[in-house]
Amino acid sequence: MMLVNTAGRELRGRQREQQELDRVLREVRDGRSRALVLRGEAGTGKTALLRHLGGEAGRDGDLRVLRTAGVESESEIAYSALQQLCAPLIGELDRLPAPQRAALSVAFGLSAGETPELLILGMATLGLLSAHGRPVVCLVDDVQWLDRLSGLILAFVARRLKDESVALVFAVRDPAPEPILTDLPEIRVEGLPEAEAGALLDSVLTGPVDARVRDRILAETRGNPLALLELTKGLSAAELAFGFGGCGVASLESRVEAGFRQRIAALPGPARMALIAAAVEPVGDVLLLRRALETLGLSPEAAAPAEIDGLIEIGTAVRFSHPLVRSAAWRSADVASLREVHRALAEATDGERDPDRRAWHRAHATAGPDQEVAAELEKSAGRALARGGRSAAAAFLERAAELTRDQQRRGALLVSAAGTRAHAGSYAQVPDLLAAAEIGPLSDLDRARVERLRAQVAFAVTHGRESGPALLAAAVRLRSLDPVAARDTFLSAIGAALYAGRLGGDDLRRAALAARDALVGADRRDPLPAGPDFRGPLPAGLDFRDLLLAGLTTWILDGRDRALPLLARALDAMTEPEDLSLIWLTSPVAHELHRMDDAYRMSERAVAFARDTGALSLLPTAFALQARSLVYAGRFADAARLLDELDAAVRLTGGAVMQPTHLVLAAYRGRERPALDLIEEQLRDAAAWNDGRRHTMAAHAKAVLHNGLGNHKAALAAAQESAAYPDLGLHQWPLLELVEAAVHTGDQPIAVSACASLRERTATVDTAWSRGMQALADGLAAADEQSFRVAIEELSAPETTLEAHRARLLFGEWLRRAGRRAEARLHLRTAYEAFTEMGAEGFAERACRELAACGGNTIVRTVADPRTTEKLTPQESAIAAMAVQGRTNGEIAGSMFLSPRTVEWHLRKIYAKLGIASRRELTSALS
Repeated sequence: MMLVNTAGRELRGRQREQQELDRVLREVRDGRSRALVLRGEAGTGKTALLRHLGGEAGRDGDLRVLRTAGVESESEIAYSALQQLCAPLIGELDRLPAPQRAALSVAFGLSAGETPELLILGMATLGLLSAHGRPVVCLVDDVQWLDRLSGLILAFVARRLKDESVALVFAVRDPAPEPILTDLPEIRVEGLPEAEAGALLDSVLTGPVDARVRDRILAETRGNPLALLELTKGLSAAELAFGFGGCGVASLESRVEAGFRQRIAALPGPARMALIAAAVEPVGDVLLLRRALETLGLSPEAAAPAEIDGLIEIGTAVRFSHPLVRSAAWRSADVASLREVHRALAEATDGERDPDRRAWHRAHATAGPDQEVAAELEKSAGRALARGGRSAAAAFLERAAELTRDQQRRGALLVSAAGTRAHAGSYAQVPDLLAAAEIGPLSDLDRARVERLRAQVAFAVTHGRESGPALLAAAVRLRSLDPVAARDTFLSAIGAALYAGRLGGDDLRRAALAARDALVGADRRDPLPAGPDFRGPLPAGLDFRDLLLAGLTTWILDGRDRALPLLARALDAMTEPEDLSLIWLTSPVAHELHRMDDAYRMSERAVAFARDTGALSLLPTAFALQARSLVYAGRFADAARLLDELDAAVRLTGGAVMQPTHLVLAAYRGRERPALDLIEEQLRDAAAWNDGRRHTMAAHAKAVLHNGLGNHKAALAAAQESAAYPDLGLHQWPLLELVEAAVHTGDQPIAVSACASLRERTATVDTAWSRGMQALADGLAAADEQSFRVAIEELSAPETTLEAHRARLLFGEWLRRAGRRAEARLHLRTAYEAFTEMGAEGFAERACRELAACGGNTIVRTVADPRTTEKLTPQESAIAAMAVQGRTNGEIAGSMFLSPRTVEWHLRKIYAKLGIASRRELTSALS
């Protein structure tokens, strides 16, 4: 198969890429799914490869081909690329469950409704792509210009493809500004090899060129096929002799685009205007483009010269020969021409069906202040927020500010835009917006909002101690201007001081004293319940945030015991989705109360909330907390996958992570050198930013690592360092490590003292975790058999599986030392197999040594049924369990965020592993 580019020339040297794309088509035709990323510099042929794939996929009519592409001018419009991809499937929305159908309808502007959840949108998109009989091939070009929400949803779908007969192939320019696809399989599309590059260059040269000039062209283009094809067009032999007319210092992308601009400049005026209109119209809507051309006084044939020159193709849709042609057309237009085009597109756009895009075009058609357009943009910002499009809302607000004549109103809009950017995780854009807002007059409230935003962004980026005093100052300033905002800012100030911890001096007490005087309550005039004399029922009208502030200030100023009831009431009152934005504070509270089940569920809800609302500022912390919960549940592989998503989210936002969960996972995995390197790095960062909480977690991770490896002396020192400061929600963890390390090093006084300190904390709360961990500490410190058994039973809940198996290991060790080797082997083998399955290598090796010492072997058993030849994976086990309960494939898919076809595929694998043929045999096979 010969590949041909839009200029009609053979695209050479892509056999490897073609073979991989052909493999994608074979797998999709065979009923499997694939996701693939084509990554490379501009002009390397990614778009040509996508077109080749689309042509091959559509040749026999058995595959459905869907296309979308990022458009730089539309990168702020929520769901624009996703809508373009799914537009041909809109008629099949009725095949989806009602919640998914409603979510897509709202996202695409087909109906009004509540803000759609991103998780539901992702599952709806996956369901829509797999809802009909024909396999689907989705081609996504220019990922670097996708609007953020479309990119997140398509990446979500790509990671969950299993057996839906769907292919998602992305083309992304390297380096991409938002690396959302970094964990997907990819092919790097490099420059052509020297021989193929030389042959391609020779095919476009119009006459003989000096060999040294030819060599220079090849060297400077580095085999980039688009550069080789386009740079020589329109240049004379004399210009070629001087190295592209002296432009050799420009970047390759700008030189290629300059070549396109030169060709565009040679077109007749009407063709240039038509090309600009096509570049500004983002979705390739032929009818819309024709209406706009008519408004501009141009005929439908105006673009014909550009079509003849191979720059654009107008058929059922409008397509440019390369994304850089679109960019060149757009950038070659003067300001007046762009305004005319936007005006025409605004008139051609249906204001009822697409009010936001119409507002956007009107805004760019307006030269000076226009209050009517500004008001329309503010409405669009509100609609964008309702759809979860925070970045789009910020863009609308910024443009509305530019068109607003009143300077104070303009400043307020810029402050709102800055706040929306911060919530979207676009921290780098906030300082400039705030600086622009401060140029003009601001109300006292808006000045306080500026002060608060600066401090919040500083804390989000570094978590350094310096942010705390600034947040406190902003809270005090807001107190008389906006008591609710003041209350929320006091919470942030206390949170920053909590994270500074042992390295924060007296910051925590100062913040708590100031917050105690804050006015809250139903009418914002009732004082917070506080102080040692507070008794009785709470004032009426207190909400979750009021209770949280009351509980934290009491914890700081009056002690833990007095605070626990208030903190418990705060968690119980945490019912609104927006409350999850404070999970960075409430998760430590849940741990302080030993409510591990709440912490687990809270982290799951926070991840869903962040994705659903586009609150990317929350996403890294939500990922970290959920991953930490998964570690304690023994689900290391799931935690690791989530941490990969966390890394991508951090790269997206530039923010820091509230909880260094990588430390916990590395410590329990037990790979000594990598774990110690990470721990030392975190200790250095903690010292640099005065982040005492990070210091505590790093020291705790070191204690876990060394206890797992059997280096109990080193574990003792690390646990003592970690336990030296009572961080909220952390202090009980190093106390447990301290008891274990002290017992194994023979330091009984330290073990007894740490056990007593832990009892002071567990005696005031009654949960399975507190009972279990205290029983484990008692079993170790007092060598009490019954305490070990209680610990194993109490910790056997799913969210504390890891600690249950640590208790089994410790009990097995105790039994071996007591000479009860047969009983010891039972517990040690169970712990060994569990740790091995999890990937807790250090603890598994420790259990292995103990098992060998009492005469046991360490062969991992398969599942209970003797017919089983392979062990079920955790995901397969969960699916099998739900199938035994009688749940349908659709119900299982909804629970596990898979498609029904993927569930069916997993069930077939389960049947094969168990040696059965149907669901009816599952119960007996798993019994």
